[in-house]
Amino acid sequence: MDYEKLLDKAYSALPQRVLQAERFEPPVADVFMQGNKTIIKNFDVILEKLRRKPEMLIKYLSRELAIPATVEGGKLILHGKFYDKKINEKLSSFISSYVVCKECNRPDTKIIEEHHGLRTMVCEACGARMPVK
Repeated sequence: MDYEKLLDKAYSALPQRVLQAERFEPPVADVFMQGNKTIIKNFDVILEKLRRKPEMLIKYLSRELAIPATVEGGKLILHGKFYDKKINEKLSSFISSYVVCKECNRPDTKIIEEHHGLRTMVCEACGARMPVK
């Protein structure tokens, strides 16, 4: 058999592509303002979807928004006024930096602490490793 026939045979044995939606839906923060505080009501749900420690996301949002933040029973309280659009933009940038793999664009990653405090994001889907701040 020649090469083209072998390729045709191999392609015919492959299953047809099935259209499917991406299984990872980035979480959207449920935000409301109370005085000069901004409260993210679904903070615990966001952490569950992202599979990250609360300290990591709190530190990121505090640094990006330049304000202190505290947690009270599944809610994140940001000590400043911010609209939901701004919070969700920061959440999206956190997801692209610390959750989604740069190689395969999958959210199946974990962050491990290596020697000397160096943190590495390891993709469980493709095996890629990349350092994170």
